[in-house]
Formats: sequence, structure tokens, C-alpha cells
Amino acid sequence: MPTPLIANPDSPPSTVHDAAAVARGVGRLFARNDIWCLTEMPLRNGRRADLMGVDAKGQIVIVEIKVARSDLLGDAKWGEYLDFCDRFFWALPPSLDRAPLEGEAFRPDCCGVIVADGYDAEILRPAPLQPLNAARRNKELQRLARAALRRHAGLIDPLCAKLSGAQ
Repeated sequence: MPTPLIANPDSPPSTVHDAAAVARGVGRLFARNDIWCLTEMPLRNGRRADLMGVDAKGQIVIVEIKVARSDLLGDAKWGEYLDFCDRFFWALPPSLDRAPLEGEAFRPDCCGVIVADGYDAEILRPAPLQPLNAARRNKELQRLARAALRRHAGLIDPLCAKLSGAQ
């Protein structure tokens, strides 16, 4: 089971807490730009996007959060997210060295970079548009909408979450 990005505010500082702070900062940046996202969104290929959202034009954005150099350098699966979004971003805390993201292995030609903390975020490199075909985008938008509605229903009535098997 992946570590949740929504950390308990009473928990001690940790990588989880740092990832939650980065997610919160990115969420605030995106909200100002009319991009709405969910954390830990399962993809059809078995992967899980740290953040997946949709902008006002219906374009899908995925953000992969990294808070440790070893995690960033050891991530060999991130390329599998590109088939499910129109834009892909890396999000890092300000203290993490961003130099590896300039290397060819991290494909700077198709990946944006965001620096974020628990209060805000800034796009350092915009993510170029890599348009999904219309059928794939429609399918992913439906999946994202259903996941958001399922999570919302679970917040209103926890029994709904149990009945749906939602996380």
C-alpha cells in the first residue's frame, strides 16, 4: 500500500509529511490556476499518480512528487504516467537538488518542474502540452470524475466509502 500524501498533522516530520506539504503547495498553485486534482489517483496500468487533475480546458495533468534524492534517482516507472496525461510535472521541495531533472533520463523536453512547500508552489519549468487522443482523454476524465465523486460521497457518508471499496 502506498504511503498517503495526506498526512496526520500530529505526526512527526518525515518524508510522508514532506510529500503532504508539497502536495498541499501544488494544490494551492493549481487552485489559483483553475486546475483541480486528486491525490493518489490509480491509473489503468496499475500505477498511482501522486496528483492527477484537470484544467479548465479539460486537459489532464499528472504530478509526481519526490522529496528525497534517492527516490527521484531510483524512479524508473514515471514514464508510464505519460500515456495518461496531457501535461506531466515533477514537484519537489525547495531543499531538493533539481539538477537531475535537467538530464536526458528525465526528459526535460516533456516534463515540467514545480517547487513547492506546505504554503505555496511555483512552476520553474512549464510542462509542454503532449495531447492525449480524444478517446483516451475522455476515458481518463470519466475515471477522474468518478473517483472524485466516490471520495466526496465517502466524506459525506463513510458507509458509501465502505460499500464502494474506495480508499
